[in-house]
Amino acid sequence: MPLLQTLRTEWARRPWWMNIIFGFCVYMTFIYMPFDLFIKPVEVDQEVWFGVMLTGWWAKATAPLHWLIYGALAYGFWKMRPWMHPWAAIYSLQVAIGMGVWSLLDPRGPGLMGGLVAFLLFLVLVVALWRARICFAGIGAPPA
Repeated sequence: MPLLQTLRTEWARRPWWMNIIFGFCVYMTFIYMPFDLFIKPVEVDQEVWFGVMLTGWWAKATAPLHWLIYGALAYGFWKMRPWMHPWAAIYSLQVAIGMGVWSLLDPRGPGLMGGLVAFLLFLVLVVALWRARICFAGIGAPPA
């Protein structure tokens, strides 16, 4: 099968917006997280968990968990594993809540309105992932 046809078949397995999330997870797994862990200096390292920003050695120590999560999401979206529903939506909800908390707690955050906008944007993603259960049932992507 020619490469182009293989790619078309692969991308047709999920809605366009889910392909973007899949691509983001692949980028985080294979490019950003290895850079973050092995190249980025400890003194500039940052990780955000539930809206609380960790820096330095605490960030470096928790980065492998982020790497594991992104790797699991990349694999789950690639293979469209049934366990992705509800876990992709639940993780996205945690990110949405974290964006809201971070915007209120961290002086570098966007403030109340910016946090609300970020929360609502991620909430749209949460709802889309929650409603995409059929995509993870091995049936294929519904029309976008």
